[in-house]
Parts: sequence; structure tokens; C-alpha cells
Amino acid sequence: MLPPIPSGWKPFLRKQLLSPTYLDLESFLDAEVAEGETILPPQQDIFAALRETSYEQVRVLLLGQDPYHTPGMAHGLCFSVPPHVRPIPPSLRNVYRELRDDVGCRIPNNGCLESWAKQGILMLNAVLTVRAHAANSHRGRGWEVMTDRIIELVNEKPTRVVFVLWGEEAKKKRRLVTNPQHVVIACAHPSPLSAKNFFGSRCFSQVNRALIEMALAPIDWQIPDL
Repeated sequence: MLPPIPSGWKPFLRKQLLSPTYLDLESFLDAEVAEGETILPPQQDIFAALRETSYEQVRVLLLGQDPYHTPGMAHGLCFSVPPHVRPIPPSLRNVYRELRDDVGCRIPNNGCLESWAKQGILMLNAVLTVRAHAANSHRGRGWEVMTDRIIELVNEKPTRVVFVLWGEEAKKKRRLVTNPQHVVIACAHPSPLSAKNFFGSRCFSQVNRALIEMALAPIDWQIPDL
């Protein structure tokens, strides 16, 4: 069920891939498929975040929870959906509203955030798969061990990385960010349930200030229309 880890990350995760936890995770996913369950995102996109942003490229890490559980929506980048998906998910609509108010971005006609990944934003979910129509169904099955290790690896980078943690679950990962050159920006989740506290957080301009402070290029947050 699990595809190969993208080559740019494989040397860093080799030990993890041989661990009993990862082998148990593979067995669990194989059993789900054998039972006729639909696993999201599609197999080729499970490691899309690592495929689109190499270890060397990472300068921002945006952490989500788990993939969208509606078929056709998850494509391996947190909060992002494929270009054709309509309507844009509510949380992402709220992200776009804050982008407009914070840094003046135009609200685009699609929800594909690949342009962020290509600029060095690691679009990571804490759990990388989900059973269709069952949110959080793969939580606690071993993905968190893998993604915590990815966060630790990014924490080991000698150049500044900005960690963006939205919501209480993401904020728990703050403990993994220990190097003083990095910056953590934590605020409410953009979900409609908590968006009133997300609005006004100015997290996007904060990211760019943290990058510019270290003479790193800011993120172009504008998602292009398609």
C-alpha cells in the first residue's frame, strides 16, 4: 500500500522505515485495502508533501492534522485540494480570508497550495492517510511516530525554519522544536469552529518577517488562479 519514500528524504528516514512501528503501519493499511476500504489520499500522493519539498528546501513547516476524508479532495498536502475541487473547503476559505486581510492576497479560484510547497513550505499532516468518510480513522496507527521524526529532522536544520502550528493538536508539537534559531508561530485553527480566533492572527506576515530577519526570501503567499 505504501509507496517508496521520496529519494530526497529516504537517507534521513532509513531507520524509521525499518522500525516495527512502520512495518505495523504498512500491515494495517494493507489490511484496510484488503477489506475493501478506500484509503485517502491516493497511493501515489501519500508522501506528496515530501515529494514536493525536499529536506534541503524546507524553510517553513505548516502542520495539519489528517487528510480530507472525502474522496477526490486529499492529495497529500495539508489544507490543499486538487485544482478542480469545488467548493473550496471551509477551513481553506478562512485561510484565504486571513491572507487577504494580512498580506493583501487576492482570493483565488481554487484550493491548490502546490505553489507554497514549491517555495519551501513543507505541507505536512500529522497523520498521512485516512479511511474515506471517517475522519481521524488512522490516528494512533503509527503515522505520528514518522511525522514527529520529520519534525525533529527539520528542527535539526542549521538555518532558520518557521514552524506554523494551527490549533491545539498542532501546538502539542511545539515540544519538538528546540533549536533557538527557529521560530514557532502558533494560533487557532482556521476551522469554522475556531476561526474567530484565527482571524487577525497575522500569521502569514509573521512568517515573512521571521524569514527576512535572517536574510531569507519571504514567501509569495498568492495562490495563482487556474
